Amino acid sequence: MHSTNERQNPAFYALLAALVVMSIAPIYLMLSTSFRLNVDVMSETSSLLFFPTLQNYETVLCNVLWYQLDHVDYCDPSFGRALGNSLIIALISTGITLVTGCMAAYALVRFRFMGRGTMSMTTLMMRMVPPAVLLVPVFGIWTFQYQLDGTYAGIIMVYVAMNLPFVIWILQSFIVQIPIQLEEAARIDGANAFQVFFLIVLPVIKPGLAAASIFTFRIAWNEFLIANALLDRNTRTVPVTIVNSLTEYDINWGVIMATGMLLAIPPIIFTFVASKQIITGMTAGAVKG
Repeated sequence: MHSTNERQNPAFYALLAALVVMSIAPIYLMLSTSFRLNVDVMSETSSLLFFPTLQNYETVLCNVLWYQLDHVDYCDPSFGRALGNSLIIALISTGITLVTGCMAAYALVRFRFMGRGTMSMTTLMMRMVPPAVLLVPVFGIWTFQYQLDGTYAGIIMVYVAMNLPFVIWILQSFIVQIPIQLEEAARIDGANAFQVFFLIVLPVIKPGLAAASIFTFRIAWNEFLIANALLDRNTRTVPVTIVNSLTEYDINWGVIMATGMLLAIPPIIFTFVASKQIITGMTAGAVKG
């Protein structure tokens, strides 16, 4: 009789360990570099053992700290401004995309009209267009025709247009699973169309909204190409600010890595909060035995 607990092939554990190292190593490198002074980063004797310091984070956050920094001659407020810009653009574009996307998805699922299937498929195909292909026409239209370059409204509209097809597609799969009898019962009880949508449909598709919000927020938060072309000095986001801080003669890797670590915090928090809604929605209908 063969044992039920057969030993796995050692190559499996070796491959698993290699994948873990490949995933964690870049994060560890960025984290460790953020706690080093630039002279230690560029030193030939740099090793895994070093004396950690918070000077890089203090340099990045100098304009929001309540105490003076002795090692900073000039406080550059660009990161604090860029962080605020990223939060405004990502949150507003995510909110508009979710509101518009869930209404469009509901209309495509529940309403009967000519060309509904073609419109649904065309919406998904629009998401297959790479953002780089749209850069030149969007830059020309936004700059010369509507003069929206350098404004929050311009970049938010672009991000909404980029993320809306995927949001519509993913929410359609959630709405189609809602029994139509649930909505009909609400209408019999006197609920109008808006009450049915906001009080019946939206609470049921909460996991889908959470998943779509994670996707939309991460795209808007990390996007660089279009933001670099459309935004100016006062409206730059964090990814654009990080790249613009790289110069040919002076690269402070410690400050750049500290900025990168701070850049990763808001998406992690947003993903954690939204994923709790996914888990809550998945377990809401569970039956306890």
